[in-house]
Amino acid sequence: MTKDLQGSNRRKLFYSLINIETQSLSGSGQSEVFQDHTLIIVSEGLGFVEAEMRQFPLEKGTGFLFEPGLLSKINAEERGLSFYRLTFEMIETGENRQSEIERRTKEDILRSGLQSCRPFSQCKLLLEAIYNSRRSTDEIEWFAGHTRFQELLLLIMRANSSVVQITGDHEAIQRSIHYMEEHYNQAVTVDQLAEVAGITRARYTQTFKEVTGRIPLEHLNGLRIERAQQQLLLTNDRMHDIALSVGYSNEYYFNRRFKRSVGVTPGQYRSFHQDGLRVFAPFLEDYLLALDITPVAQYSHAEWGKQEYLALHNVPAVDISNRNWQELSRYTPELILLDNGFHRWHLEECSRIAPLFKLPVHQEDWRATLYSAAAVFGRTERVQEVIGNYEHQAQQAKQVLTRSVHSQTIACLRISVYGITLYGCEHLGYTGSVLHHDLGLQPHSLVGKLTRGKNRVNLTKEELANLTADHLFITFDRLEGGGRELLDTQLWRSLPAVRNGCVYEVDFMAWMNYGVLSHQRKIEDVLRALG
Repeated sequence: MTKDLQGSNRRKLFYSLINIETQSLSGSGQSEVFQDHTLIIVSEGLGFVEAEMRQFPLEKGTGFLFEPGLLSKINAEERGLSFYRLTFEMIETGENRQSEIERRTKEDILRSGLQSCRPFSQCKLLLEAIYNSRRSTDEIEWFAGHTRFQELLLLIMRANSSVVQITGDHEAIQRSIHYMEEHYNQAVTVDQLAEVAGITRARYTQTFKEVTGRIPLEHLNGLRIERAQQQLLLTNDRMHDIALSVGYSNEYYFNRRFKRSVGVTPGQYRSFHQDGLRVFAPFLEDYLLALDITPVAQYSHAEWGKQEYLALHNVPAVDISNRNWQELSRYTPELILLDNGFHRWHLEECSRIAPLFKLPVHQEDWRATLYSAAAVFGRTERVQEVIGNYEHQAQQAKQVLTRSVHSQTIACLRISVYGITLYGCEHLGYTGSVLHHDLGLQPHSLVGKLTRGKNRVNLTKEELANLTADHLFITFDRLEGGGRELLDTQLWRSLPAVRNGCVYEVDFMAWMNYGVLSHQRKIEDVLRALG
């Protein structure tokens, strides 16, 4: 026995924590080559990792372990992604260190790639304790942080003892879901889906439910009903034709499935296509007001507040961050209009209050989104008037700014405790198309260099120091903790725009929005600052 123990003790692998930090993303991140072993653990939101020509989905309670030298990118979905980022080193002692550590990183219990971090409540407590310990000046507390890091790794190792199997199954399910999205209007069987996934039918059905919470044909039916909802409100197609186009060969069966899923018949649902409809449209109020439609309630958030720029003073606010949907029911909406980011706020739970409709949202192409909203309410004739008014306002402002600004450069920054985000100058993001295309303002050279093909990027301190734009428009994200301490730093005070008094703070809710009214507010703010 002694001999065996001594033999095993010749090989010792230690995991030594280097740093822990919290980060938040709102959109596409920057590609980076990881210099150290890096573990991220998602605390809020949705996103995905791009690595080795593949995508790995991220959500609360999942993580990803990056090996040194791996080129990867972390991306957030529309409503953002928050996570802990831990860097550490693996220290090998004993004989044959190099060959042993290479073997262990490939075969051992802590493998790179997607990680399950369950139970997440326990994981979160450890992360908070590690985070606080690393910021303590007390030596014992510092050591305690390292000890808790070992506990965290043990928790993750145990949760991922079969990570290869789990990851493979998850990818197989995602392949079948993609197949459903492409072929929902055809006859699709579970046998076909299992074949696409490459696993047996019994295992496929079981795994599908574990991943999605539904059996395969329930998910397929959900896709069909969602497409039918869009056709009912956005087209004048006959009911029979809609049923066929979404994969139902029998109109009677379509009616039954639709009512079971939505709560009303297709004909009743289509009747929502009318004036006077009581609607709740979180994050889409801008488009409704542009069409002269007032929602029965407006969304608010405990940190962000309300969209004050819309001046909905007489419209009650519903806080979507506390998921108290009984409050919403008091205002008796007849339809709930959703954008692409509704899952982040669990807005699908509102289906017990009123039918839901997922509006086709085109983000930067606000004109297309406006038309989709207008089609729902039978107000498409109003769209050209709204667009015409905006373009006239932008043209008038551009003439003024051409005379006042000349060749001076500008940049737009979003600031929080997690960092500084620079917005791009192409037809991407909340500000690029308005500031640089519609108003013709010259972006600073660093904007074009760093954000090419992206709507925004996070700035390093070195990059911020090189941002010598003549004018800066800044806004603070209260959800991410403000970040106003930046304004007191020597780095910030050294920027030319700061020294010259050419920094303009703008309303977060108005500027971080794609709606036409938010764009008109941007034009007004720019004229006030530069005109």
